[in-house]
Amino acid sequence: MPDSINAKNLLKKLRAQTPEMLACLRRFVECESPSLEKAAADRCCALITKEWRAAGAHVERVPNAKRGDHLRIVWQPREARAMRSTDQLLVLGHYDTVYASGSLRRMPFRVKGGKAFGPGVFDMKAGIVQALFAFRALQELQAASASSSQSKLRKRVVFLWTSDEEIGSGTSRKLLEAEARRSEAVFVLEPAFGARGLLKTSRKGVGEVELIVRGRASHVGLAPHDGVNAIHELALQISRVETWNDLKRGISVNADIVEGGTRTNVIADRARAVFDLRALSVADMRRIEERLRELRPFNRRAKLEISGGFDRPPLERKMSAALFARTKTIADELGIDLGECCAGGGSDGNLTAALGVPTLDGLGAVGDGAHSPGEHIVVSKMAERTALTARILYQSSN
Repeated sequence: MPDSINAKNLLKKLRAQTPEMLACLRRFVECESPSLEKAAADRCCALITKEWRAAGAHVERVPNAKRGDHLRIVWQPREARAMRSTDQLLVLGHYDTVYASGSLRRMPFRVKGGKAFGPGVFDMKAGIVQALFAFRALQELQAASASSSQSKLRKRVVFLWTSDEEIGSGTSRKLLEAEARRSEAVFVLEPAFGARGLLKTSRKGVGEVELIVRGRASHVGLAPHDGVNAIHELALQISRVETWNDLKRGISVNADIVEGGTRTNVIADRARAVFDLRALSVADMRRIEERLRELRPFNRRAKLEISGGFDRPPLERKMSAALFARTKTIADELGIDLGECCAGGGSDGNLTAALGVPTLDGLGAVGDGAHSPGEHIVVSKMAERTALTARILYQSSN
């Protein structure tokens, strides 16, 4: 293998580029991009577009009337142009954040103690920066392979940065699923887990269900027998559903919003609960949804209305195992101790894995504090994660 392609030499080059990565990250973080503010998100989209085009990428800005525009970045080496449309690798992530415009005033971008802080720095603008520098490294690897006996990259690589992952991917889901169906593998640049930078080889499925109980109002003192207390019925239903929890199996069903009634001397004729649903396997996801549909009232005079369900299926480990094994080998070459974990939260990787496309998640930044004032990344890990991404894309494209 030529020196320019050698894994450790690549890592050495990328470490030298860490100040440049950090400067790019500052630009991205200081351009706020809340999911719910299209104008702000579009400004960040334009900045990311500029940075990628400056690196020689072909960038398509996908218009979006409701949220920020999405970005589809295509790198197709000459050798890949005659290949099938399905000879593709997808790198997936999002540039939207949970922070409203103005959050920089209370949590400005700063570097302290080897960590970079700021809104969205960990989830997941550092991942986009690392992908950008991995793209630049891929260009160098391709150039090196052209003058050697090494295999050239033979697959198209699509980088897809969406604007609404933090609010459920409502406008981007069809787009990312279409790209996934054309891809042999999906690599998700969501943050890694914990100080060790664990990859997420499985994720729980995530959903939400609303349960409304319809009762009958009546005067509490004069005619209690005529009333049907919706709150009492809802309390019984919550107690029933609570027994479904099985943390060892990765199943959790939690009533997180509860409301009902109008005043103390009126029997409540309506009560409502919203449940958060989590499951680690597709089979358990389907069983939970089936049990929800089978709920019946304890009081026959009450009525139940149930809506919702899982919107992100589980990412089961079988969809990540082979990709993780390959990435672990690359990490060993780089001198990185790479591990894996199961994540309780969902990502767009859940959606691509549900299509049957091998998906590996958590390749992004190492850090902590997502969605909090202490959100940060570990600066020294940026080069390692960039090298890991470049090498797995290079290997997967041969």
